[in-house]
Amino acid sequence: MECLEQTFVSRDRGVDGDCRGIVAPGKTGRRQISLIEAESWAAALVQINRDLPWQARRANLLVEGLRLPREAGRIIAIGASLRIETTCECDPCARMDAIVPGLKAALLPDWRGGILGRVIADGDIALGDEVRIEA
Repeated sequence: MECLEQTFVSRDRGVDGDCRGIVAPGKTGRRQISLIEAESWAAALVQINRDLPWQARRANLLVEGLRLPREAGRIIAIGASLRIETTCECDPCARMDAIVPGLKAALLPDWRGGILGRVIADGDIALGDEVRIEA
């Protein structure tokens, strides 16, 4: 995992440099980008009584001070032009327990593991950009 202060996110490639965001021909890109709330990550860490950097979750983006939608079809706007359509919950996998036993279970309640989505409008984003729910 690499922390960036700014990057480009596109419909075709997801987060610049992340091969998991590339949408193959004939595919929908349903799992193209992942977002997690800082508050949800903190709650999971309290539950397991550990301190870990958010990158251990392996999400693409961390948002703070905003409750992400808990349903598909909502639009998240970041910065001037990036738009992401939510598709589903980002269920934590067994890798989380490989990091710290109990982390997977701590991420299960209330979508703490984050959300997945597809990019519907390209955009440059930077640390500190406004994040808002548009629809």
